Amino acid sequence: MNFERFIAYRIGVSGEKKFSAMIIRVAVVAVALSVVVMIMTSSVITGFKNQISSKVFSFWGHIHITDGNSTDTFELIPIEDREDLVDRLLKMDKVTHQVRGFMKPDIGSIQTSKGGVSAVEPFIIVPGIVSSQTNFEGLLLKGIRRDFDVERIAEFIREGKFISFEADNASRDLVISEQTAKRMNFEVGQRVILHFILEGEQIKRAFTISGIYKTGLEEYDQRFALVDMRILQDILEWEADMISGYEVYIDDLDDLAILNDYIYFEELTGELGHLTTQSIRSKFFQIFEWLDLQNINERVIYILMILVAVINMVTALLIFVLERVQMIGILKTMGATNWSIRRIFLYNAGVIIGRGLVIGNMLAITLCLIQRYTGIFKLREQDYYLSTVPIEFNIPVILLINVGSIVVILLFLVLPSTLVTQITPVKAVHFR
Repeated sequence: MNFERFIAYRIGVSGEKKFSAMIIRVAVVAVALSVVVMIMTSSVITGFKNQISSKVFSFWGHIHITDGNSTDTFELIPIEDREDLVDRLLKMDKVTHQVRGFMKPDIGSIQTSKGGVSAVEPFIIVPGIVSSQTNFEGLLLKGIRRDFDVERIAEFIREGKFISFEADNASRDLVISEQTAKRMNFEVGQRVILHFILEGEQIKRAFTISGIYKTGLEEYDQRFALVDMRILQDILEWEADMISGYEVYIDDLDDLAILNDYIYFEELTGELGHLTTQSIRSKFFQIFEWLDLQNINERVIYILMILVAVINMVTALLIFVLERVQMIGILKTMGATNWSIRRIFLYNAGVIIGRGLVIGNMLAITLCLIQRYTGIFKLREQDYYLSTVPIEFNIPVILLINVGSIVVILLFLVLPSTLVTQITPVKAVHFR
């Protein structure tokens, strides 16, 4: 143990005066509370982004491939189900591509994706009307195939079960949202009639409600129901290889822009040139813009909390120095340099910061775990898409909060520690 650390240890462990001890405890509490707020902010915002994104992607995939003439009004424009296209997409691993702009398609940065495509699933969307004895409501029927990954949405099934696909015949199972079930007073096992208007003619089909789902995404739950794709192909008089489009699932969300661009410019060429791609961020831009705003809130909270910790630590350091003026004078008469004495107080400040970090981390992680496993704090699902405050630990960010707090606070303490240089040995010895 060197000279500075030894002195810092001695005055820190046994040499605290009554007033400075109180100030130090206040500084420790300030650092601890700042760390608690920062870690909980990171965990909550990470939970929001991951859980809401997961809900959207589970039902919609990451990229849609549809006819270039189709719009967000779900026009019934079929495309051919091409196995060769699906195979090429599934074989995509890491790709290097020049991301192109809309106005200047030949100019852009060359990027390499972290991963590729994990799944490709065809779909059909057809508008219809579901009726009961007293009410009727418009729905968008989303047709899926039997190879649909049910595990991806199993957590959202609240009652009943998913569609039971048959090998030869189209299933008449219908999965509706909890909102639709409540409004129409439907329940699992009930037989319902759906009406389709095609070319001025009304077509009726009977379905049995096999399951009820709830995602919490109001835009989805209000409108969509799931059915066997084959029954929609029969209603539309489409061939078995005709679909509305593909939902493409990717390995890493960070690759959304580059893979969307790569598929459009590199894969949808030649006879597939009439197809287009659309990322889910552009389809549900309101949700993702709201999530992006949380990043700004997160940064503002970090800055405010660091400032609180810095101000309290600077105050504590100044008081600590003023209460040790005589000690400083004695050390200077013994030949200690200004920088050596400053290091004593910086070491002591480091101990205070360390105490605050340990207490803050323990308290923050405890509170986060309580919320994660009990869900004490509730949310209005209509407003926040989730029923409870979500918690997900982002370990790299938590480590960065701890390391960053130490570095930033100590850097801000270097300047007030220069007060030591203004103290002369003669005056210090007579200081009262």
